[in-house]
Amino acid sequence: MARTAKISRQTRETKIDLVLNLDGKGDSKIATSIGFLDHVLTSLAKHASFDLKIKASGDLHVDQHHLVEDLGIVLGEAVAQALKNKVGIMRAGSDGAFAFPMDEALALAAVDFANRTKLVFKIKFHEKAVGDLQTNVIEDFFEGFVNGARANLYLETKNARSTHHQIEALFKAFARALREAVAIDSRNAKRIPSTKGRI
Repeated sequence: MARTAKISRQTRETKIDLVLNLDGKGDSKIATSIGFLDHVLTSLAKHASFDLKIKASGDLHVDQHHLVEDLGIVLGEAVAQALKNKVGIMRAGSDGAFAFPMDEALALAAVDFANRTKLVFKIKFHEKAVGDLQTNVIEDFFEGFVNGARANLYLETKNARSTHHQIEALFKAFARALREAVAIDSRNAKRIPSTKGRI
């Protein structure tokens, strides 16, 4: 059964159309009107091996917050929709976390599709923007994701000289944690990954 989702969300502030295939090859077509955000979402799709299409617009004349947070929400909702009842998935990344280096920067990401929402974001950015993306809205994206997906997410970066490298490593680590968490567990492909019997 295909693990796909298609979501359209429109508010007075944003309009987002998103198509997701969890079992893809990393193909993507991203258009958010924010160039560096397009770049890191393309990287996310590649390293998660998700096929992902996003067309998004919003009130960028006001701020980037609305669009970036809503993108996180919609992506989270799409992952949750594609996972359905979560039968057979690994649920969390290998050993609870995935570390991804990019040049001097190291990012750590751990995700659990536990039907609970908690974000730990242990990251400080030295620059206010990278390209045309405001760094203060990146936490908003991940907060939106955990609320949309109903997931626990831990994110941390270390030893970052370049904010560009720091953010890109962060999205790659997040992607790899996602890839492992949504993977089918061959030994328990028909079971719910919880002692409760449901998630």
